[in-house]
Amino acid sequence: MAVGSWQALGLLSPPLLLLAVAALLSPAQAIPQAPESDLTFSLAPGHRECFYQPVKPGTVVEIEYQVIDGGELDVDFTVTAPSGTVLLAEHRQGDGVHSVDVKEEGDYEICFDNSFSHISEKLIFFEILLDHMQPEEERPEWMDAISADHLIGMKLEDLQESLNSVKARLSRSHQIQTVLRAFEARDRNLQESNLARVNLWSAASVLALMGVSALQVYLVRSLFEDKRRVHT
Repeated sequence: MAVGSWQALGLLSPPLLLLAVAALLSPAQAIPQAPESDLTFSLAPGHRECFYQPVKPGTVVEIEYQVIDGGELDVDFTVTAPSGTVLLAEHRQGDGVHSVDVKEEGDYEICFDNSFSHISEKLIFFEILLDHMQPEEERPEWMDAISADHLIGMKLEDLQESLNSVKARLSRSHQIQTVLRAFEARDRNLQESNLARVNLWSAASVLALMGVSALQVYLVRSLFEDKRRVHT
């Protein structure tokens, strides 16, 4: 089948189809990935938990955290550079989104502090996204194996750029879905806590109403009772 016939049917010609398959099956380094990680953990009252993330200069670190459950949904949050410089500090916040431009190489300290609370345990979710962590990769070997005749006017770099864009969008969609699940969990915990409070106060109100009603009935009956003794 001629190339024009393939294009008329809206399909890729065999050389382009092989090119796309080769790009998808190439090693992972051909499509740079933005490393990301997330964690949900419990922070006991009066305790402080720290996590360490090794980062290279030129990296943009995005950190997002939420207090999902516990107490007033607040926690102290700090980010410290390897040199000991405090880059970010928040006091008793329920959530936050921050970006840090890394200037020095080393382990960055991310801490959550619940020492101000003596009773409430906190359930905390946080996510770290590293952007531009690795330099531009070398040209993959499979690119050199494809002859110019098979490109049919389509640059190989354009195909790789499209794949990189799709990969980045999928990664971002996954990150947003993770954050939305954390929001959903926090809202559900908040609603369940409010429901428990409403049920408790409703039961207390019903018991108080029944007690007051019984007291009123007793007082009214005592007004009509004749306690005088009749002698015959």
